Amino acid sequence: IWVCALRKNTVCSCASPGKYKDCLRLYCLARRPQQWAYRKGWASLILVNLSYSSADQVTVHFINRDGERLTATAKEGQSLLEVVVNQNLAIDGFGACEGTLACSTCHLIFEKDTFQKLDAISDEELDMLDLAYGLTETSRLGCQVCIKKSMDGLTVRVPMDVSDMRRQLEVGKQSKQ
Repeated sequence: IWVCALRKNTVCSCASPGKYKDCLRLYCLARRPQQWAYRKGWASLILVNLSYSSADQVTVHFINRDGERLTATAKEGQSLLEVVVNQNLAIDGFGACEGTLACSTCHLIFEKDTFQKLDAISDEELDMLDLAYGLTETSRLGCQVCIKKSMDGLTVRVPMDVSDMRRQLEVGKQSKQ
């Protein structure tokens, strides 16, 4: 059984090693291998708690839908989604799928020069971005962009609107009543 530790108490597992890709969150392994360890015998992946010094901290600025500038510190290797969630930033509905690449609620807009320096975008991310409102040439999903030291001082903008199926379902329920 393959197991990945996602957060402090959240674990997901897949039935067989051949189907490990079914565990949507295993992308963390490929994106941040320094945080993972493989334990033989149990055939499992376990998250290694790494200690970070202040030298590993990167400052990131988010401009939310109200135009408010929110500043957070992040650890190298974290995704922008993890930064928003872990720092409890005031961005409503951000990251509804918790980084499983199943929505576009963590849609962010980058400055052109910053966008060009980001890692290549995957086909899966492009598919999800097609569902995003306010799509621009410099749009990316926060769950797919990992912090690097070179991003210190980064500013990203949250689009004015979001494509969140939870809201559409709530509106549909209210109109039927």
